[in-house]
Amino acid sequence: MPVNLSPRGSKSGVLFACTLGNSVSVTPAVHAVFGLFLVPLTEAFGWSRASVSGVLGILALVGAVAYPLIGRHIDKAGARTTLLVGTSGLALSIAALALTSGSLVQFYATFTVLAVFGAMAGTPIFQKVIADWFDENRGTALGISAGGGCGIGSVVLPVLSAVLVQTWGWRAGYLGIAGFMLVVALPLLFVLLRDRASAGGTDAGTAREGMTLGEAAQTPMFWLILIALAAGAGGTTAVFSHVVPILSDRGFSVATGTAVVSVFALVTSGWQIATGRIMDRIPTPRVAVPMYLMAVLGLILLETAQGMPFLVLGGALLGVGLGGQFGALPYFIARYFGTRHFGSVIGAMYSAVIAAQGTTPILLDLVFDARHSYRPALVGVGAALLAGALLLTLLPRYGREAESDALFAVGH
Repeated sequence: MPVNLSPRGSKSGVLFACTLGNSVSVTPAVHAVFGLFLVPLTEAFGWSRASVSGVLGILALVGAVAYPLIGRHIDKAGARTTLLVGTSGLALSIAALALTSGSLVQFYATFTVLAVFGAMAGTPIFQKVIADWFDENRGTALGISAGGGCGIGSVVLPVLSAVLVQTWGWRAGYLGIAGFMLVVALPLLFVLLRDRASAGGTDAGTAREGMTLGEAAQTPMFWLILIALAAGAGGTTAVFSHVVPILSDRGFSVATGTAVVSVFALVTSGWQIATGRIMDRIPTPRVAVPMYLMAVLGLILLETAQGMPFLVLGGALLGVGLGGQFGALPYFIARYFGTRHFGSVIGAMYSAVIAAQGTTPILLDLVFDARHSYRPALVGVGAALLAGALLLTLLPRYGREAESDALFAVGH
């Protein structure tokens, strides 16, 4: 039964709100600033760096479990309330980190609560809102919201945190991030963020057609997309987190590795917007295949290039691959499975991507411990990217061909 949601709001206002929401989501507000708090926390409480970094595993595990459940809920009840509660809870959880007293159990417990609220206000949930509101130029809007939002937040929040940590200490850093979210972001989200009306109107009803998660999972497209994007994003993310040690082992300075990482991150954010625009203009899933191949070339340059320009080029090409993967995921879901149950489908797929991102960095380090080199692991990542590109070539065209494949799968 359709849900009566607020008819108020405008596309531009919703796009701004979702972009702003992504700019204060877990990626900018926790991951991007994590390094600024790592050393101060270890010095304050005598914890090992590995102990502090364990919270990243908590974030991945909770997200993998929570996203499918949250996705199913917002399909039925709408996303606005969930996003507002999630953003509020995330801000308060970050503020609560300032109360850390030296108990690692308390620190982990706070991060567990933070992870739940972070999933409620996560990028896939904002993408649900965008997918409902935008029928035309949907890919561009999805790219601006996620890539632009996370990119801006990953620049602004680390700068804000760095100033506060250096001036007043790490507790002030956490309180500053929380304050920005509560005082600046949350009021704007409350005013501008709206679910699209789904009752009565033909346009709204058409926009919200689509398969349930169970029906989508019976189609070959679902598994091709899930495996291709989980393998690609998992491997490329693992490389992103290991650029500095990979280049250090080759004799390059930390400064060089940091520069390559910065280019990698900036291109990833920007290319999500470019991917959406490309997919709006070229209606075939195969436009993502060259992006995977460029990431493979980026891997080769990362492992073999000798000069700074080629290393930076390698980072940029890897950013194209990762940005393309994140940009393609919500677009594929909307085109192949519709938007009525978008939250459930993207929640399940995002769970797989997060699981891959949580395990592949560990695999890279296991290979290094066994072989004293990252090269065999990078070969494996390259093979996964090539396999992902091959799987994407098997996707049917959008429209009638995809609908025919879906009906055949569901019927059998």
